[in-house]
Amino acid sequence: MIVDTIKENLCVNKKVATKKEIIFVEGDVIVPDAKPDVLNVICTSGVVCIYKKEMIDEKIKIEGKVDTYIMYMTDNSKERIRGINTELDLSETINIPNITNEMESKINTNVKEIEARVINERKITVKATIEVTIEVFAKEALSIVNSLENTEEIKMLQEELAVNSLVGSGETKIYAKDNIAIDNIDNLVEILKLDVQICNKDIKISYNKVLTKAEAEVRMMYLTEDNRINKVISRIPIIGFIDIPDVNEGNSCDTEYEIRNILVKPNSVEEHSVYIEMEIGVHTVVYEEKIMNIIQDIYSPSQNIEFNKRTIRTIAGRQEITNTKEIKERIMIEDLKDREIVDVDVVPNLLKQNIEQNTITYNGELEISFMLMGEDMQVIMKREIIPFEYVIDNINDGENANIHTNIEISNQDFIVQGNGEIIADIQMLFHSIIDKNVNINTIDEIQANGEREEQDYSIIMYIVKKDDTLWNIAKRFGSTIDDIARVNGIENPDSIYPGQKLFIPRYKRSGVSSSQASMINYA
Repeated sequence: MIVDTIKENLCVNKKVATKKEIIFVEGDVIVPDAKPDVLNVICTSGVVCIYKKEMIDEKIKIEGKVDTYIMYMTDNSKERIRGINTELDLSETINIPNITNEMESKINTNVKEIEARVINERKITVKATIEVTIEVFAKEALSIVNSLENTEEIKMLQEELAVNSLVGSGETKIYAKDNIAIDNIDNLVEILKLDVQICNKDIKISYNKVLTKAEAEVRMMYLTEDNRINKVISRIPIIGFIDIPDVNEGNSCDTEYEIRNILVKPNSVEEHSVYIEMEIGVHTVVYEEKIMNIIQDIYSPSQNIEFNKRTIRTIAGRQEITNTKEIKERIMIEDLKDREIVDVDVVPNLLKQNIEQNTITYNGELEISFMLMGEDMQVIMKREIIPFEYVIDNINDGENANIHTNIEISNQDFIVQGNGEIIADIQMLFHSIIDKNVNINTIDEIQANGEREEQDYSIIMYIVKKDDTLWNIAKRFGSTIDDIARVNGIENPDSIYPGQKLFIPRYKRSGVSSSQASMINYA
């Protein structure tokens, strides 16, 4: 006889694969005829744009480009510094076992290094080192048995669990564009360097909609007609809506921003501005926290019960933590004398992540690159390293947690003192999403297959062994937790110990409840 069950829906978003890989993108650049010959390369920067990703069985293919800016010294005494903008095509297929085209992927790219080498005065070869981190997820809709109907003859062992159930996912495409103003006295000749960072990310959830808000911080260095180098920093709003059925304000989101294309076009000289347009893909996954009473085990003192048991792996205990760490440091640069700081790049590198109990400790370093220029337009680069340590406390079950941390440089300020000393004031924004994998034991296909073998009313003495529970003992001998606790005077059913002697009531059924039978025979 099939036992009627009550079920609750759960949608599991399982992480099936994680892979980090270094890929190389290379290409040759020919100096345009309108530009002077190359003497040496000063610096190279680039922005990765991923405009296509395709999931194939056990493979993922990504296509895009690296928008690259090369600043170089010329052999022309009148035009000491010039720049070249080029695109490096990116196409890579990465093998990942056990993935299919029905799964979803999350891809993060990070430019580790861009190296430009002069082949001759008219040719430069460029090699970009890109770190690609891929996470692949598979969703599975489940019906979990959390109660039984007509359970007088069946005992249930239930566990209350807080799990993160997938509500849904969605994506949108946003075009962020703006005219970035430069100084009115500057007549722009060309752009020497361009960096873009997505920052100030925020999410607002309303019924059936997710509002995504962020900013694209654009840092641009340019050359003027009178051979000066200047720079400008601007932020372009990124705002979009993603429609996802059944989301509400109590849900939480994992949201990723992906730059797919960048268009940079200087306006007319009279406008003193540069038009920038970015295509940005935004993908979000929405979860709700569910408190579920899940049946772990069942039995009946009077009937033979059969069922299937399975284990489901999902995520639980999701935390989202955002904090700022400020670093103040004095830096000595001897070459700063008679030179000015033209530009500063700050790159955070996370070297080590240590988890102990409920605390996470991050160790890393800030790589700071100073571009210095003298009156003769000669440019030199200086690199400094500042170590840092950052601690997050009060993590739920930290030792078993999955940690996803993103670090942004939210503000940087460098004040030049005398004798080559610089006071650096840098603010780092740590955004961490923390969860843990949990195994849920569930049962289904429950059937009652006749009465248990009849026995006379009796009592058995049993000595408790290691890892025994009253539930396991009662199930083994066809008794109940309440009856064993009553006969032995146990106030707390969870408090038994190895070596303890217990009297176990056993009885046959004849329309008398277990507690009544116990009272009749052992009162």
